[in-house]
Amino acid sequence: MGILESILLGIIEGFTEFLPISSTGHLIVASEFLNIEQTNITKAYEVIIQFAAILAVILNYREKFSIKKIELWKKLILAFIPIGAVGFVFSSQIKAMFDIKIVAIMFIIGGIVFLIVEKFYKETEHHIDDVEKVSYKQALYIGLAQIFALIPGTSRAGSTIIGAMLVKLNRKAAAEFSFLLAFPVMCATTGYDLLKHYKDFTDANFIVLGVGFITAFFVAYLTIKLFLKFLENFTFVAFGIYRILFGTILLIWFT
Repeated sequence: MGILESILLGIIEGFTEFLPISSTGHLIVASEFLNIEQTNITKAYEVIIQFAAILAVILNYREKFSIKKIELWKKLILAFIPIGAVGFVFSSQIKAMFDIKIVAIMFIIGGIVFLIVEKFYKETEHHIDDVEKVSYKQALYIGLAQIFALIPGTSRAGSTIIGAMLVKLNRKAAAEFSFLLAFPVMCATTGYDLLKHYKDFTDANFIVLGVGFITAFFVAYLTIKLFLKFLENFTFVAFGIYRILFGTILLIWFT
């Protein structure tokens, strides 16, 4: 992998990680188009850019990373437990699903789900507008919805946002809960991958890793801010349409 590929994948990771369009799906597709072989060194690179995305969340929500917010983090940990447990038990089966066709189908299904939810979703003053007001029960339901993200192409952000909207969070609060929930999820997955692939860093090009890290961090940081601005005036319909179009193109291209 060269500098250009590192920048492109860093942009894709940073831009798609927190949007409901599946970062994993886009990285799989991008790797196919760029003919990037899935080696252990490539996996080490993915660990680095995911870590960059985690830091972007911390910087954007640094006021939430405080002992004073322990109640919020109890709820986030509760929401993390379902995907953590299922992901650990069925890790080999999940890896077996990493296929372009599955990614494409899940893109389309996810897009249809977004359009259906938005069709019937009506934001009212009774909807929760602050992540700290989320109840333990709502947090658990969001966590259960997040399990669907284990299927490549589904989108962790997408499944949690849909789950949050269904338990009566407004769009902005749903997105912010998804951002914060990414922290324990990505810490767990990145930490696990780091333990598995730490030896591969000895053979890695640290300039390439550094470029990818910086790119992913700044793009993720800006994406979070712009996404919240977008939700002040728009719904998730555009993302639903994009998912359906992108998934359809993938099916046509690869079948």
